[in-house]
Amino acid sequence: MSESQGWKIPLFAVGHMAVAYLLGKGSSKILNTTVNVPLLIVLSILPDIDIIYDFLMGTEIHRGPTHSILFAVLLFLPLFIIYRKKAIPYFLALLSHSLICDFLIGGHLLLLWPFSTVEYGLPYIDILSPVNIVLEFTLFLIAMAVLVKTDDWRVFLSHNKTNLILIIPVVTVLLPSTVGYPFDESLFITQPVLAIAHIIYLCLFTVAILKSLLYYYRQLSKSYSQSLTKS
Repeated sequence: MSESQGWKIPLFAVGHMAVAYLLGKGSSKILNTTVNVPLLIVLSILPDIDIIYDFLMGTEIHRGPTHSILFAVLLFLPLFIIYRKKAIPYFLALLSHSLICDFLIGGHLLLLWPFSTVEYGLPYIDILSPVNIVLEFTLFLIAMAVLVKTDDWRVFLSHNKTNLILIIPVVTVLLPSTVGYPFDESLFITQPVLAIAHIIYLCLFTVAILKSLLYYYRQLSKSYSQSLTKS
């Protein structure tokens, strides 16, 4: 990774997912609502879709428009109208990406785009610094503890249609960052502690995806067999 790109790289997915889950879970308790854990996780990394755009188009717009507050507001405006307070935990999960995680680590966010191109955030702590590594792994451990205590971990062992959206974080951030992108080397070499956290997430999400796919495949096969029998 070149020096000029140092502040452009994203926070590790470990931190984003942990903060979004904890915020979503905590706010749902206050609001007396339930939350969909896979959806919280996907929203936690949604602003980083600009990384894919950068990769495909050869641009450098990371931490730009998709990290804007306006992006989050426009995305959730119809959801607030329909679901009201039930949408709040998910809105907080999305906002946490820019307003908490990336704001504190790295900065350089176009939070008010397109009304302003002023960059916001604290650029003092680098993503690869020991401070950030310890912080992200600590948040990961806390999130795992809450998952276990609340039995939310069981969602990854169930067959649920929303589990299929976990394909998004698996292929867009977890697998790429574990093997090296957008860094020069694999996390197993540069940050083995966070690599372990990534692998745990990957295992949980992969199990959830495969169990759901297998379940719905069997359901479709059963329906198809029944239709053949009737015909």
